[in-house]
Parts: sequence; structure tokens; C-alpha cells
Amino acid sequence: MFTAPSNPESVFTYGAPALKFGPGASAEIGFDLGQYGVRRVLVVTDPGVAATGAPRRIAEQLAGFGMEARVYDGVRVEPTDESLLAAVEHARDSGPWDAFVAVGGGSSIDTAKAVNLLTTNPGELMDYVNAPVGGGLAPSRPLKPLVAVPTTTGTGAESTTICVLDVLDLRVKTGISHARLRPVLAVVDPDLTISQPPGVTAASGMDILCHALESYTARPYTSYERKRPEERVPYCGSNPVADMWSERALQLLSRSFRAAVRDGDDNEARARMALAATFAGLGFGNAGVHIPHANAYPIAGRVRDFRPEGYPGDEPMVPHGMAVALTAPEAFRFTFEAQPERHVRAAELLDPSAARPDDLAEFLPGVLARLMRDVGMPNGIGGVGYTEADVPALAEGTMRQQRLLATAPRPVDEDDAAGILRRSIALW
Repeated sequence: MFTAPSNPESVFTYGAPALKFGPGASAEIGFDLGQYGVRRVLVVTDPGVAATGAPRRIAEQLAGFGMEARVYDGVRVEPTDESLLAAVEHARDSGPWDAFVAVGGGSSIDTAKAVNLLTTNPGELMDYVNAPVGGGLAPSRPLKPLVAVPTTTGTGAESTTICVLDVLDLRVKTGISHARLRPVLAVVDPDLTISQPPGVTAASGMDILCHALESYTARPYTSYERKRPEERVPYCGSNPVADMWSERALQLLSRSFRAAVRDGDDNEARARMALAATFAGLGFGNAGVHIPHANAYPIAGRVRDFRPEGYPGDEPMVPHGMAVALTAPEAFRFTFEAQPERHVRAAELLDPSAARPDDLAEFLPGVLARLMRDVGMPNGIGGVGYTEADVPALAEGTMRQQRLLATAPRPVDEDDAAGILRRSIALW
């Protein structure tokens, strides 16, 4: 465990966007954005979502409120530094813009965050990427209003201050984190998720689940040394407000996850998943995430030839939610001793009918493994092409995610990370 602080923190912070939730909510974006007095709006999306017609309908709706709206549909699923720079270049060439609307999954929302940042602030992309991969620079100027409209139920990007990307030359997934990146409004319309394929629902759902579990088991905010006001960051550790959202997200998942994967036309399950994603985002966007997400970045960044079912294109990729899930059982087996009661409580929320095993350290990993099998997740990192020989490089990538590992309830060194990854080659 962590050494007790000599001057413990007594303050936690909480931030969230304005939220509009419910079937049909996306039909009101023109009115909502009109309240900001904007005239030119860039709608950011990916080709798959663009093909559904939703981004175009939203752009036409904005035009009906006197705004000039254009659609950029060049977002790459699982953004890279190259794809973000292409989007930024497009926005600069066609701008200036008064506001942005992101329509899609986390990839579209994160791309819009980067576009917003780099069209309002000086510097280059890598200046803002989290240290030690990038410069960790904070924006010096205000950003434009960003409305986030998720069409997948998982990332919680509509609630958070994070933009995630792959840095291709380094073969590492990393991010940009600052409170100013948070959207001003999240519009969560479950009707927009109906076309989501089962494989995408499963991977996105695992992202929701790990957001809730990691924030709930994160290092408590009181375990840190007291910070000065200028040192406060969005990820402040588990706290009573974030805990409330995480617990509720787990309860919703327990009743909806398997059903939503099994039947995409189950509107009630879809709505519960959308609400769980929002709640989990409101939790982890303030408490933080830890080991499974830190492992996920190199797992996704070093992929060779895995192609997941339900995702567009022929390029190899490990979807973010899947990458997070693949080491989660072993990660929570590792963190159990730091907060046994929270791990047990999380398992009971996720599967109220599960019997407690004699060894309580196995409770949450067992519940997770059963759920992963039921929704069709690969059997560990071996299921996406990694072997024992890959573990050192993956562990090195994990250790680059110090912003995330600082939130873990136990200290994590490279040997610990390698052990979790090695035991995750095959989970069952």
C-alpha cells in the first residue's frame, strides 16, 4: 500500500458537463447550441457514423437555427497522432469555427477535443500529450463550446477531460488531459446506439465496466499529500460523489449488458447501457482509472494482425474497451489486498446472484471472467495475438502511463505490470 501522507489531502474536486439524456435528445441540439450565440459549427464524425445519416441530420438541424454547419467525416476509429493532425488541418483550413459538435464514439469525441484545443491554442499536438510521452503542456487560452453526442455506449468521453490517441512512431497509446477539454454539453440519445453491432456493444460495454470498477477501486483522495490549488488535476482519486456514479453504473450493467449484446433491438437494455456509460463517465472522469487502462494503451498500440468483429476497415486494431478488459481480472486480483471490501462490493453489484467464494480475492476476477466469456471477449491478451515474448515491451508501455498508475490503490512497478500481463495471456 501507499505510505500514509504526512499532510493528507482533505479536498476533492468534481466536474461534469451539462447533460441532456433520453430518446430524441439529439433533435434538440440546434436549440441548445443556439444558446451560445454561435454562427459556424463543425460537426466531427467518422465514416461509419456518417453513413447512418445522423451527423448530416444534426448539421441540417443547426442550419435551421441560423448556423452554418459542415460535417467532417474523416475521424479514424482509435485515433492516431496522424489522424488527429489531419482533422486539425482540415479545421484550420476551413475555419474559423465558433463551436464543435462530435457525433460518434470516443474516437469522434476525442478527435473533436484535439481539434478544439489546437485551433484555439498555440503549439503542436505533442506539446500537450501527457508526460513522459509528450510535453504535458496545459492550454493557455479558452476553448470553444464542444457538444458531445455519443453513438456508442461505452467510452464516457462525453463526460471527461481526456483525449486518447496512438503515437505511431512510439507504438504507444497515450492521451491529453485537461479540464478545458471537457465538453460543455453531453447529449445522450439511446436511439443513436441502435445500429451498434454486437461486437462493438461488447467492447464498449467492457469499457463502461472498467471505468466504473477502476474509479470505484482507485486510490482514495485522502491518501495523497495535500495539493496547492494550481496542482489539482481532474483525476483526484475515489471520493463520495464519484463512488455514487460508479455503483449505479455497475447496477445498470448487471441488468443490461448481456441483454444488449444478445439483442441489439432491446431498447430498454440499450437505454440502460447508455445511462451506465454516462454514470461511469461522471465517476471515472473525476476519480480516475488505473491498471487496466494503463495496460490497455500498449496492448492497443502494439497490435499486429488482430481484426475485431463488427468494426469497420481492414486495419489491425484492438478496440479500446476490449484492450482494457483483457487484463482486468488479473489487475483486480492484484489490487484486492488494498481495498478488499470495495472489490467484494463491486462483485456483488455486478452479479447479485453470484455466491461468494472461500477466497474473496477471486470473487471479482471470477465475476469478470464469466461476463467476458458471455459477451464474447477474447481469452486474455493471447486472444489478440500476444505471447510471453511480448510481455516486456507491453510492461514498458504500461509504465509510461504514470498519470494512470498514480491512481492505482497499490504501487505498481515494471515487474508487477509484467506479472499482470503474463497471467493475462490466457484468463480461462
